[in-house]
Amino acid sequence: MNDPERTMLLSVHPRFATAILAGTKTVEVRRQRVAAPPGTLVLLYATAPTMAIVGLARIASVRVASPREVWTASRTKAGISRREYDEYMSGAIQASGLALEAPVAFDAPVPLASLRAAGPFHPPQSYRYLTKDSLRKVLVAAPDGGAALRDSLSELARA
Repeated sequence: MNDPERTMLLSVHPRFATAILAGTKTVEVRRQRVAAPPGTLVLLYATAPTMAIVGLARIASVRVASPREVWTASRTKAGISRREYDEYMSGAIQASGLALEAPVAFDAPVPLASLRAAGPFHPPQSYRYLTKDSLRKVLVAAPDGGAALRDSLSELARA
């Protein structure tokens, strides 16, 4: 999947970004339905205090089901306790478990200030899809970013 209009920018707490990039957290859970095909590129935006795009991964699969079913399928891979999960999912009628693969940490994170200097940029509350123009701005914001960032985003921005 190399559709640049379907590159996802996913906001996660810094501890979850670290765990995803280390490969110890392979499922990211969300309260809403996420419809993203396997292979979708995911840029990981670590929220405060980091406030930077810190790496990327690809979606292997998405499971949309009840919060209980998503927990049962992902509890050992979600990187959170049952209590945290239950608090986060309180009141939700469905949940999504995004199975992530091939995580890559950037040599140099792309800070929010640099992203905003390249043009209007607002990190999503949960996630959003980026346009080709937004991808180009990320590249401008990170001219000295790691090879993984340049290679992945350059390929998509040219598409």
